[in-house]
Amino acid sequence: MLPDEQPTPIIHRKTDERPPRDWRTWLFGPPLRTADAPHQTIGKFIGLAVFASDALSSTAYASQEILFILAAAGSAAFGYVFPISLVIVGLLVIVAISYEQTIHAYPDGGGAYTVSRDNLGQTFALIAGAALLTDYILTVAVSISSGVAQIVSAFPQLFQYRVVLAVGFVWFMTMINLRGVKESGAIFAIPTYFFVTTMFITVGVGFYKSLTGSLGQVVNPPEIEVAQTLTMVTPFLLLHAFSSGTAALTGIEAISNGITAFKEPRSRNAGITLIWMAAILSTLFLGISFLAGKIGATPSEVETVISQLSRTVFSRESPWYLMGITATTIILIMAANTAFADFPRLSSIVARDRFLPRQLFLRSGRLVFSYGITTLALVASLLIIVFQASVNRLIPLYAVGVFMSFTLSQAGMAHRWWKIGRLKPGETLKERGSTLKHDPKWAVKMVINGFGAACTFVVMIIFAVTKFVHGAWVVLILIPSVVAFFLMVHRHYTSLARRLSLENYPGQPLRPGRHRVLLLVSTVHRGTLQALAYAQRLSDDVTAVHVALEPEEAEKVRQKWQVWGEGVRLVILESPYRILMEPLLKYIGEILTLQQTGETLTIVVPQFVPSRKWHELLHTNTADALRERLLNHPGIVITEVPYQVSE
Repeated sequence: MLPDEQPTPIIHRKTDERPPRDWRTWLFGPPLRTADAPHQTIGKFIGLAVFASDALSSTAYASQEILFILAAAGSAAFGYVFPISLVIVGLLVIVAISYEQTIHAYPDGGGAYTVSRDNLGQTFALIAGAALLTDYILTVAVSISSGVAQIVSAFPQLFQYRVVLAVGFVWFMTMINLRGVKESGAIFAIPTYFFVTTMFITVGVGFYKSLTGSLGQVVNPPEIEVAQTLTMVTPFLLLHAFSSGTAALTGIEAISNGITAFKEPRSRNAGITLIWMAAILSTLFLGISFLAGKIGATPSEVETVISQLSRTVFSRESPWYLMGITATTIILIMAANTAFADFPRLSSIVARDRFLPRQLFLRSGRLVFSYGITTLALVASLLIIVFQASVNRLIPLYAVGVFMSFTLSQAGMAHRWWKIGRLKPGETLKERGSTLKHDPKWAVKMVINGFGAACTFVVMIIFAVTKFVHGAWVVLILIPSVVAFFLMVHRHYTSLARRLSLENYPGQPLRPGRHRVLLLVSTVHRGTLQALAYAQRLSDDVTAVHVALEPEEAEKVRQKWQVWGEGVRLVILESPYRILMEPLLKYIGEILTLQQTGETLTIVVPQFVPSRKWHELLHTNTADALRERLLNHPGIVITEVPYQVSE
């Protein structure tokens, strides 16, 4: 009978059952209802701490990365750090304006992935998704490694423990984020604003001393670790330094990916937060680059530029120096929170489109994507271990994916405005991620996004060329590999959905075919007899099977079965090598060769359940072993019949 031939009663029932209180409740907090999700959103103040910490923290190492490259031409080349920073800030403004438009166009988030999917096609969306997910993993590795570098600058004796410290901080961040976005945001707000305040004080005092002529030079600067290989500054060197400094732009896209975390009106709140972030980032980056040149700071893995600036503006013994180092360390570690906020959200969107495992789409009891958070922590920890928590070695892997996603996002937005320009006033067009409406300013907005795409594309090429031999090649291989993984997952889900589809499905037959039951018997006891009664209710065709590992035990089973077996036939399989599964599987295989069309074979396994959980370790679970070996065979059902044993 087809499903629509008779009405089907459907009953909805509400339940107030809560998950039991256990160690997870103590560690992560009590579970939240699904209906509580709107109350877990955040405002602009907390949003800046959650989504801007990555971008703001880049001021702690972006200027240093420029100096590392310029050092190849000697300390005289350090004068170029501020002009290069000005160009980078100009690019930052272009990207920020472009993403501000994206936020209002796609209020459901998704950033470059969603924009590319709706405007450039699924292939470009997968490239953008792979680039962003790779970027977020590197964000965690780079920011936390940089935070540990600040600690090592103040306490050089900890240098040999930097990898252990970095991995420890990754899992500390993981634990906090598993408690929920709202709660983790409230925790991170204080250190974020503490960093912003101390950096503005440091830069402000530095400018004042520079204007009054009392700033001075760095005392005992660390040795320049980069060998001088050039006698003059070359255009390639400047481009190389520029590409390293563009690390300051990482994190700009984070707000567009996490719009759904903001309170309503979420697009407006997210847009304002983006503007705040861009203004603070630009000011601090330019200020640090300017003062680094004034004090003669040198790039070093031993002492960071921020440490040199702070002890020059104040003194190493000053509490302001320790406050500055502490604030920078904390914000660099907290910067990983941007990735912890966005990686799970983006991976859930990609998983919803069936390009990542479905588990990444599911939320835990605290309404966070716990599988995504844990995956991010595992991969980032592996990177830190492989690259020994070295910021200078991790940075070349960093920005290729960032600017690839920037380019695709802005190109997609430019195409979106072009489509809007084809609409008539009052006409709308519904797409997966947004609704297109006629906008009289479409041409101006298309130019803004198009110009942004062109700029970020050029930067991506510069970065790929200048950083290729330093590690950028890894990302250029990694991103296609991630896309291939996406396609492999999607192929599986698509094939499975096609095979499980109810379209053109005739329905189950009215009467099942022949039903045959095998009852596995290890020994004859109360649990065995309970399983036998269950097997007899399933079918009249029941066969008991015992694998004889020891002749004495087999004889005991035969004698007891003659008394308690209720006339059901018993097959004893001799196993001279005392192997359990192989003789049993061979016998089942012989039955399957004789299986008729529509015939079902049910294997019933008695399973006694001890009163204490640890007692399960003392017994084998034959049913699980059978499932593992027979799961791919059609027409077989494996059933456990539990028998509870009280002590």
